[in-house]
Amino acid sequence: MHKLLQLAGKLLGRNKLSILIYHQVLAEPDPMRPSEPTAEVFDWQMRLLRDYFTPLSLDDALHHLQHNTLPANAVCVTFDDGYLNNLTVAQPILAKYGIPATVYIATGFSHGNNMWNDRIIYLFSDKNRQQLSLQGEKVELGDWPQRRELAQQWLMKLKYLAIGPRIAEVDKLYLENEAVEQAPLMMNPAEIKQLAATGTCIGAHTINHPILKVLPAAEQQNEILQSKQQLEAWTEKPIKHFAYPNGVIGRDFDETAVGIVQHSGFDSAVTTDWGVSTGGNSVFKLKRFTPWDHRELKFHIRLVNQYWQKG
Repeated sequence: MHKLLQLAGKLLGRNKLSILIYHQVLAEPDPMRPSEPTAEVFDWQMRLLRDYFTPLSLDDALHHLQHNTLPANAVCVTFDDGYLNNLTVAQPILAKYGIPATVYIATGFSHGNNMWNDRIIYLFSDKNRQQLSLQGEKVELGDWPQRRELAQQWLMKLKYLAIGPRIAEVDKLYLENEAVEQAPLMMNPAEIKQLAATGTCIGAHTINHPILKVLPAAEQQNEILQSKQQLEAWTEKPIKHFAYPNGVIGRDFDETAVGIVQHSGFDSAVTTDWGVSTGGNSVFKLKRFTPWDHRELKFHIRLVNQYWQKG
């Protein structure tokens, strides 16, 4: 069946690029993050890409995309945010199968602070805590689905706040519940440099992972350009690729951010709009998609099914 899907990909996916988006690869399953692949799942996913697709570096893919020379079943692997397990768990698996990857780093979390969303999730994940005080309201904590649902409600409540107010609200919740912070989840500058030394492409993802559209243009420029400059200093390599935080075109960023990225010296930028990209797409609005299936055949089918979409 996989061979038939490979053939279908060759026929349907001519000059179409699939860019996969990941965040973490977990050493062990996390009940608060059921969609994040474990090392076991990620291993068979990368083996499937090696056996039935043509994995490319982002630089090579862009060259082919712009010259209409993409090989059949072309695919890129990308990661957002800069989690340490990208280095410790994912990179050895990528190396095992010879899969190039790009990791987009939000630099403001590279000195020991966790991202606001991870802090929210951790607050609801403590098995020893049966109750939370949420802005004065006592809420009982039950099973994992209920905890995930509550966490998601708070993530949506805070996501579109500006950077300062969003952090302040998370700080208040921790203070209100006398909660202890989780150990750092992100790579520090030395670990980012170590990952870059493996041949992994490092890209920029702003400093504080804001919703760019809610910020004035000057603040957007600072977030975009300074993250590039910081990463270039840490890795001693040019930073040529960018990922928009949250990443939905029109909702999370607009042409203001696109223009800033273009004028900041980047070669490309990726969104989280689902689909494949063709030579007709702007290289500063590349689409991405990853099936979250935990069975190989279904994962493969969904990837091939994406080729039906127009670029």
